[in-house]
Amino acid sequence: MAKPKNAFYAQSGGVTAVINASACGVIETARKHKAKIGKVYAGRNGIIGALTEDLIDTSKESVEAIRALRHTPAGAFGSCRYKLKGLQENKAQYERLIKVFKAHDIGYFFYNGGGDSQDTAYKVSQIGDQLGYPVVCVGVPKTVDNDLPFTDCSPGFGSVAKYVAVSIREAAFDVASMAKTSTKIFVMEVMGRHAGWIAAAGGLAAEKAGDAPHIILFPERVFDEEAFLARVDQSVKAYGYCAIVVSEGVKGKDGKFLAESGLKDAFGHAQLGGVAPVIAQRIKDKLGYKYHWAVADYLQRAARHIASKTDVEQAYALGKRAVELALKGHNAVMPTIVRKANRPYKWDLGVANLADVANVEKKMPEDYITEDGFGITKKCRTYLEPLIQGEDYPPYKNGLPSYVKLKNVAVKKKLGDDFKV
Repeated sequence: MAKPKNAFYAQSGGVTAVINASACGVIETARKHKAKIGKVYAGRNGIIGALTEDLIDTSKESVEAIRALRHTPAGAFGSCRYKLKGLQENKAQYERLIKVFKAHDIGYFFYNGGGDSQDTAYKVSQIGDQLGYPVVCVGVPKTVDNDLPFTDCSPGFGSVAKYVAVSIREAAFDVASMAKTSTKIFVMEVMGRHAGWIAAAGGLAAEKAGDAPHIILFPERVFDEEAFLARVDQSVKAYGYCAIVVSEGVKGKDGKFLAESGLKDAFGHAQLGGVAPVIAQRIKDKLGYKYHWAVADYLQRAARHIASKTDVEQAYALGKRAVELALKGHNAVMPTIVRKANRPYKWDLGVANLADVANVEKKMPEDYITEDGFGITKKCRTYLEPLIQGEDYPPYKNGLPSYVKLKNVAVKKKLGDDFKV
């Protein structure tokens, strides 16, 4: 009987409150199939770990430590923002991956990330065939931006959505209690470069007229300063204050981000410099209202203490299904969430081809945003509400969440070279 091939798992891009739950699903499932999968190696700091032959032997971790990944936020093995170029542009990098995989007898590749990562997994499946060393490549979806196609939602989003909705509700209670003599404007900036899903989630906190947030600014809508300021003034006069959720990717009529810094990130995307203070200052300059602003930033994606139970369960299930698909011979695919019903929320697992998923961005549908552009519709609420349902609290010790830190034991290098990235 042939010796079972090893598996390689890597985390990519911005981490989430539940990406480790997917890792848990991958590793626990692989351990149940030792006749077909040998060891699971993880890339230290994502795909960079594969390129530099810096692998982690997850078999050195106890059953309890791997189980604890399910309730631990961020990337337990390290992640990175590192985009491999096209096959023709930099074939050497893909050849390097295959060389490392071959040296360590790796026959399965599980890449946990967003659109760019699914593109990489697809290309690795192609180059493996071309070089005569086939690798079964299965993507594991993850992105707080919720912009992956073919899946009802993306793991990581539900927990961010819950955090944002809770945060704007709580902050609004604070502002409302002081608005008579103090701050009348609160602006909360959330992630979302091109898709306004996270900003939309803030709208869940507004269940009736007058509830915060009073205004949501989406990347899908061009910022109209005159209409915006009129709505701010109207809210203050009607409710005594105005709470606003703004997506980092809001653009003006000139097509530029309101908060573009002029820099580029590792993926070549424009580096955004903080839109909340820009919006708040315009309100101050034009209307004179005292303001406070906050940027949710890493807090929104690291908040495992308030994670959505639905999100945790889906993240784990997708990691588990990724391994099951690989063992059934599926290649260049990604497991997906399929919505079966809204109330009560019912979901199942499906599958999509990586060739179709790669680099496709799912934005907010037109009918999810109110006609005035400042809120979410009933249809959007129906979509969002199930994704934030349920609590899945981590264990606590001395009043703080108790998270696991893995040993992350290195695998001995075999190639004896020093590949630079």
